[in-house]
Amino acid sequence: MTISRVLRIGALFAVFALVASYTTPAVAADPYEIPVIASLTGIYAFIGQGSKAGLDGVEAVTNAAGGVHGRPIKFVYHDDASNPQTSLQIANDLIAKHAPFILGTTATATCLSISPQLQNGPLMYCLTPGIHPAPGSWTYSANVSSDVATVVGLRYLRQRNLKRIAILASTDASGQDQERGTDAALMIPANRDFTVVAREHFAPNDVSASAQMARIKAANPDVVLLLCVGAPFGTGVHALADSGIDVPVFTSNGNSTYAGMKQLANFLPKELLFPDQPPMAVEVISDKAVRDQVLLYKKTISAMGVKPDGIPATAWDPGFLVVAALKKYGLTMTSEQLKTYLSTLQDYAGAMGRYNFVEIPQRGLNEESVIIARWDAKADWWRPVSHPGGAPL
Repeated sequence: MTISRVLRIGALFAVFALVASYTTPAVAADPYEIPVIASLTGIYAFIGQGSKAGLDGVEAVTNAAGGVHGRPIKFVYHDDASNPQTSLQIANDLIAKHAPFILGTTATATCLSISPQLQNGPLMYCLTPGIHPAPGSWTYSANVSSDVATVVGLRYLRQRNLKRIAILASTDASGQDQERGTDAALMIPANRDFTVVAREHFAPNDVSASAQMARIKAANPDVVLLLCVGAPFGTGVHALADSGIDVPVFTSNGNSTYAGMKQLANFLPKELLFPDQPPMAVEVISDKAVRDQVLLYKKTISAMGVKPDGIPATAWDPGFLVVAALKKYGLTMTSEQLKTYLSTLQDYAGAMGRYNFVEIPQRGLNEESVIIARWDAKADWWRPVSHPGGAPL
């Protein structure tokens, strides 16, 4: 075992010891299992693995504090391999076994494959912002809506006078969702001065988007919207680098991962912008309760040897919301009880912001949880460039 590994493990135990020092000690018992569908392999694996890290942190903190009613919890992962058909098959198996609720999945396409089957439950809490469940439905969605993130992003770009937009979108569910959200946001009267000077698409399995980027370069944009998540993001930034385009690039917070930034370091644009959340920009968060949750998240995930970027954070709050409901209703909690708990919750401070599910059904978060952040290669991390809601700093 390396010295760095020993130090990480020691730091992790220190975090859990701190939690346990002011809470009920953990006890030995059979764990209460919580099913999670996640894309641990396939083209969305980095999202699924990040979500797993976030939930592992929730499990560790919860169990160090005594678990739920004297029993530890355990998140049990089912890998859908980034395949919507596999996601649906796993969900059907869990439903047949009378699972009261499901966490996941972790990608837009995989969540969309399951949601229509849940007309009468059980409750599914998707760990992606790219779906838009109907109010009162049995599906919930993590993070700020991708549509809202786009509105905040355009507000930031507008105030910087970056109004000639070029769009490069993948043709998968994530890219389509972001493109629809962009088109809707451009219809807002305040955004009437934006002009889309180029619109290009590429398939998620394409190995190059050079031809599309050449046409974008010829259109002379002020900013490029790179609308894709996961492996397609790598294709997009490679095409940008090859084209020589030197303008700001705005992309999904689903790409706001430290591993991705390091893997693509030689190809990233000089100014890469994300509609991120409090864990990526704690410096500009004034809500003390939210700051405290962010700091707990960052300390816990860091002690696990994982970079506390935006992907584990997306799963962190849903995990703790389920734990809070279990503490209220007990380990026999039904899907109906979890739905009642979430749908009536009006003031919950999480690491992603302050939740109000009455005002914002199925999600709980509004645009005040969106902070535009820029990847800073010298600092080896992100730095906020806006206030909450998108006004430039």
